[in-house]
Amino acid sequence: MIIKVPLHALPGVAVVLLSCALSTAATGQDASPWQQGSHAAVRLLAGSRSGAVLLGGIAFQLEPGWKTFWRTPGDSGVPPRFDFSKSDNVDAVTVLWPAPSKFPDGAGGHSLGYKEQVVLPLRIAATNADRPITLRATVSFAVCARLCIPAEASMELAFASVASAEDSTLAAALDMVPKPARIGDPNPLTISNVRREGESTVTVDVATANPKDDVNLFVEGPTPDWALPIPTRHERAPRGVKRFSFKLDGLPANVNAQGAALKLTLVGGKQAYEFNINLD
Repeated sequence: MIIKVPLHALPGVAVVLLSCALSTAATGQDASPWQQGSHAAVRLLAGSRSGAVLLGGIAFQLEPGWKTFWRTPGDSGVPPRFDFSKSDNVDAVTVLWPAPSKFPDGAGGHSLGYKEQVVLPLRIAATNADRPITLRATVSFAVCARLCIPAEASMELAFASVASAEDSTLAAALDMVPKPARIGDPNPLTISNVRREGESTVTVDVATANPKDDVNLFVEGPTPDWALPIPTRHERAPRGVKRFSFKLDGLPANVNAQGAALKLTLVGGKQAYEFNINLD
């Protein structure tokens, strides 16, 4: 089970607690009621009931001008946290992440996340495929405009439909999750080379079939306590190449970056790919 990590309120910022509807138990519906709070609403989605691994989702609806965050929030922000421990007949839940957008954070940096609406797909492993499944989720997250407001929503939903009305929505959300790729793969958007320059800089070359696409690159360390910066795009690069670099800053104390497992997420146009590398 995924264990809840509490979201701590920022100093001087009030916590918004979305209304809890646990008294309205799911009875075969394909979506839980919206939990409406200040500037955001959240609900669960259930895919078709088939086999021991099911597809579900957490849907966020945000008011205009407000955003919430990706699993790595960038220069500022708070990533969502999830607690599924009160679910029935659920062995594990994996949260999948659609490709994020990059936004100015108002302090000279950038945050990574979503505006308007997003569905985070869930892969749900049943303990017993023949028994009923009820997913109960508490989601702690933040919504931000000029200020950030912590929020929390609690929901539950039974997975009972042989053919769910939410299957197409979940399939579309799953299609927005970056696809696994390897360096040099012949995709329309790909990383062609990664190299370390000196002790503190990593340079990444990107090839794209459409040079006019706005391309972004994001990097994550092997554990959440790594706080690597968002890679910077170079204005000058060889023809046909978009070049990025980032400093090996924000590492945990007494950690050597040599051989570290990094995750690179490449987003451009309607394409998004995820590369797992070891830093040589």
